[in-house]
Amino acid sequence: MTTTATSGQAPPAAPQGLPQPRTFDEVPGWFYRTDLILFDWFLTRQRELDHRGDLLEMGAYMGKSAVLMGAYLDAHEERFTVCDLFDSDAAPDEANGREMQHSYSTLTRRAFEANYLSFHDELPRILQDPTTVVPGEVADGSCRFVHVDASHLYEHVHGDIAAARDVLAPEGLVVLDDYRSDHTPGVACATWQAVLEGGLRPVCVSSNKFYGTWGDARPWQDALHAELSARGKCWLQWQEVAGQRLLLVGARKAAAPRLPVSRHAPAAAGGGPGKPAPRAAAARRLAADLLPPLMTRALRRARR
Repeated sequence: MTTTATSGQAPPAAPQGLPQPRTFDEVPGWFYRTDLILFDWFLTRQRELDHRGDLLEMGAYMGKSAVLMGAYLDAHEERFTVCDLFDSDAAPDEANGREMQHSYSTLTRRAFEANYLSFHDELPRILQDPTTVVPGEVADGSCRFVHVDASHLYEHVHGDIAAARDVLAPEGLVVLDDYRSDHTPGVACATWQAVLEGGLRPVCVSSNKFYGTWGDARPWQDALHAELSARGKCWLQWQEVAGQRLLLVGARKAAAPRLPVSRHAPAAAGGGPGKPAPRAAAARRLAADLLPPLMTRALRRARR
């Protein structure tokens, strides 16, 4: 059941009962600080290098990573495709059907759309199908960035990686989620098999995601290492795996990148440029009323 979202229209109001996240953190899903930083760096770096191409996500859950990826899309020249079963019963086999029922029983397309439209004016192109349709729906060599986070079963991940290789441009990047989680051995097997046998070159890994390319990994690695070393508060380590250089990255203490802003964010949340948020301002007034004048003046001088 392949369907495409309508473009060029104002985002509809979310129907009653659907999510209206006020911040990126309120979108359900798992996206840790290190991967926020890495997604931001790779997608921004592609723009700086003028690497043009479409974006593809296989497996979307409630849309957290899609919301982030959509912020780096050039809507005039690039296309963003999201492929997920959502609440469809079109699982490719019985094992995948059981996985969907067990892990994603609350997943619905309408919730994904409501979350995405909370941050963006238009929906991506949506393929509500198994990821096996991707080769027939996304042109070879058309993508610059592919995020794979669909089934955790080896046979399906193996096929998703093969599809990613076909649709990526030579310098494109693939990100594989859950490559090392204890409950996803099939993802680990398919990932390292692609490195050992399929020509996939690792760029870096976080605790949760594997970043790779079928192009030259070294320019990405060198630039990333230089950037994160200069930024500070990042743990970096070089390793060699099966003859391939690999950068290990931990950045949970580093500053997060700028995140997409929700249209449902409270209008006065920031209090305007140079002004404290209302709750902070009220707390300061209360402190001024209760503290001795000498301490109040000292605190004001320290704040200045």
